[in-house]
Amino acid sequence: MDWTVTEVNQNLQKTEWHVATMNRTFNTALYHLSTSYDELPLKIRIKYVLWVIQAIYYPILAIVGLTVNIVTIVILCQGKCGLSRGITRYLVAMSVADLLVIILDLILRHIPIVFKKQFIFLRSVPLCNVHAVLLYTAIDCSVWFTVAFTFDRFVVLCCRTLKCRYCTARTASLILVSMTVLSVLKNIFWYFMFTGLYRLHKEPWFCYVSTGVPLSLVWCSVEFVHYILTPMIPFVLILLLNALTAKHILMKTNVRKRLHTQSNVRNVRDAEMENRRRSIILLFLISANFILLWSTLLISTLWMRVRLLGYAVWLNRFWRDLGFMLQLLSCCTNTCIYVVTQKLFRKHLKNILLYLFTLKFQAIQ
Repeated sequence: MDWTVTEVNQNLQKTEWHVATMNRTFNTALYHLSTSYDELPLKIRIKYVLWVIQAIYYPILAIVGLTVNIVTIVILCQGKCGLSRGITRYLVAMSVADLLVIILDLILRHIPIVFKKQFIFLRSVPLCNVHAVLLYTAIDCSVWFTVAFTFDRFVVLCCRTLKCRYCTARTASLILVSMTVLSVLKNIFWYFMFTGLYRLHKEPWFCYVSTGVPLSLVWCSVEFVHYILTPMIPFVLILLLNALTAKHILMKTNVRKRLHTQSNVRNVRDAEMENRRRSIILLFLISANFILLWSTLLISTLWMRVRLLGYAVWLNRFWRDLGFMLQLLSCCTNTCIYVVTQKLFRKHLKNILLYLFTLKFQAIQ
């Protein structure tokens, strides 16, 4: 980095107490909305409304995200949900990655940005580049573990010859460890791209960078590859694998229906088809959850990079804020999907809730 400590401190002195920099708070947004709402342009109204929502939404999401992911990890690690060891390891890994994203992204990044005045001390903590490496590694793991899970389900449902060799607990562990190591290596460059000081801005670059980095062709290329690998390629892979899986399942279902019709077997419970149906629902819900909740952030991030490269593409910045909100929500929704699709998971969740309620009732007494 070509910034010296003196230059960084000078920049902090110029921007730290600037009104435009510090005004992004809950109280300021609420004040403008309540006193001059009719005078504000529509895009400014939307921006202030999002700030107010974020001040309420992020703390609640942090509490919910920590709770549901910890509970999910505890339930799945017991191995009593009727799932194979391989798929259990994928789901546990996805929950652990989501939990790390909640901690590193929501709690240690977005909440301090929204409550900037309360977290202004972070500007003197020189750990932002380390934070960035850990954060983007956790996000990569969360995304690529979803891809690994989708491919595992594709093999189970569509590739019987490969199923016995690939869909094992040992293979799942090997793939998860390999993806984690590759994610760490891939994101090391953030350490050198960023300085150790926080900017407290809601942008992909939430740390201070040297003067030429954002417009450097080398760094633009590296960053563009970063966003292609996460989440553009996962988008394509998940859509492709789901399309192939759906096509294969429809063909198999039609064949089985014809066989039942020809053999005059009616109203007979087909256990294989029911298990397959549950697997498909779980797969498609997790995949759709990822794609829908990540799409806004992907579009807004690509827009910002194109704009920095000098191409005039108009898209209001509040879409980026909305994208961050939806992306963070995706780290809390897998538990709801398990509740909807997995009967044994629901049973264990009820037992945990009943146990906690009993403890609370006894404490009150």
